[in-house]
Amino acid sequence: MQHPQRTRIKICGLTREADVDAAVEAGADAVGFVFYAASPRGLTPQRAAVLARQLPPFVTPVGLFVNAEPADVAAACERIPNLLLQFHGDEVPDACERYGRPYLRAARMSPGFDLLHFAARYATASALLLDAFVEGYGGGGKVFDWSLIPPSVPRPVVLSGGLTPANVTDGILQVRPWAVDVSSGVESAKGIKDADAIRRFCVAVREADARVATPKLEQRHFLT
Repeated sequence: MQHPQRTRIKICGLTREADVDAAVEAGADAVGFVFYAASPRGLTPQRAAVLARQLPPFVTPVGLFVNAEPADVAAACERIPNLLLQFHGDEVPDACERYGRPYLRAARMSPGFDLLHFAARYATASALLLDAFVEGYGGGGKVFDWSLIPPSVPRPVVLSGGLTPANVTDGILQVRPWAVDVSSGVESAKGIKDADAIRRFCVAVREADARVATPKLEQRHFLT
């Protein structure tokens, strides 16, 4: 898995204006809004649209759906025109593609799960978001065994599942993902983000990128 020049950062499950501001100020590339009523972080399209209007250019709003009705996905897309879709349920490829939007497809990682087959099935996904398998939907803030990820995945990988400011550096060094995704790992309570934890998470990602880049710089210096 080839590491990008910079690991992208997504802060998911935002519910408050202050949390959107904290994510943007810390340098997040994307923020996630949960359109799943069973989640404590669940929002209506109307509320998410209010929060999305705070985003500056080049910070992407992402909508998380779990087996949603097509009309509900369409309503969110109408409210937030630049919404990137993220599917976390049992959606088949046709259901993900029907909106004509770029989308992320969540893969629930567990022993025996064939990620390469999954990647081939969802070949039109912009990226695969790797989360821990738990009963129900979502990763439940759990870390999965990163060694389950094959060394070469044909789609960009977003590492998720139990990431925190304390372990995201290790995750990046081991997995070398395109992006990382965090929700509960930067919260003071469910649905309530901690601005300092968001900042520390983003700093840890940048530190990991610096550690990945350092051997390349040293090798280049040696060769010259």
